[in-house]
Amino acid sequence: MFGETFRKNITVWLFLTVFSLAGLSLTGCRSDILGLVRSTSLDERLKEQDNFHFLSNEDRTLSLGEEYSFIVLGDMHIENDKTYGLEKIKDVIAADSSIKFAVFTGDITQNGNRQDIETFIDIARSFGIPCYPVIGNHDIYFNNWQHWKTLIGSTRYRINGTGTTLFILDSANAYFGKAQLDWLEREIKNTQGYVFVFTHSNLFTVNPVIIQQLTDTRERARISSILSGRCDIMFMGHMHMGSEKKTGNVLYINVQGFRNNQTYYLVSVTKNGIKGRYEKLNY
Repeated sequence: MFGETFRKNITVWLFLTVFSLAGLSLTGCRSDILGLVRSTSLDERLKEQDNFHFLSNEDRTLSLGEEYSFIVLGDMHIENDKTYGLEKIKDVIAADSSIKFAVFTGDITQNGNRQDIETFIDIARSFGIPCYPVIGNHDIYFNNWQHWKTLIGSTRYRINGTGTTLFILDSANAYFGKAQLDWLEREIKNTQGYVFVFTHSNLFTVNPVIIQQLTDTRERARISSILSGRCDIMFMGHMHMGSEKKTGNVLYINVQGFRNNQTYYLVSVTKNGIKGRYEKLNY
């Protein structure tokens, strides 16, 4: 009897282990279990809030006209100088003077190596416009947060523009935390005009086989409540799949992964409102 019970328990344990690993593989990001274990906590990263190394003072105040555009890119996964054509975005920006800034919704690197972050910085600076990085789970793998901390800095910040406010949120550990959401709730009350929020982990999924990445559904409810009536669009990444969902008058967009698709999301703000569409690099 004991032997049979033991075998059943082992079978259940193996099934749950395989299911968990399979679930990780279905979330969009290529997972590295050792890297995931050796990452940092949100509280540790938020100690560096408002310490900027990559963004200049000028980058943190946007001068925007009544009409402008911006680019959103997700999941580049730069690794060992493999950029998947990211540098070609420079040509897109040069050809369209309406593009005023770009945002990268996390997993900029595959595992947070210093060399890969430096590659991103070199490419982003070549664009000639402000570029706002969002930290993703891959960017903190193998305790490599130290490189982001030294080269980029704050993972949670606000950008003020003329008639527009941007909020960059840290969800690299698949949660926001009370302190960060308290900050967002306070800050968003003092905004006028358009509001765009950017983070990495997705709040919603496109089908049941993709595991929802926000670990606490109560946080999803709270951030949805905070944004309702105050935010125009929240952009996310992580899944590598494009999806859109509107709730509480807020449009939630999961952008396609750049590494897989060589696509970017182009947002145009005009007198008639906001429009967005995917564009694909031709190279």
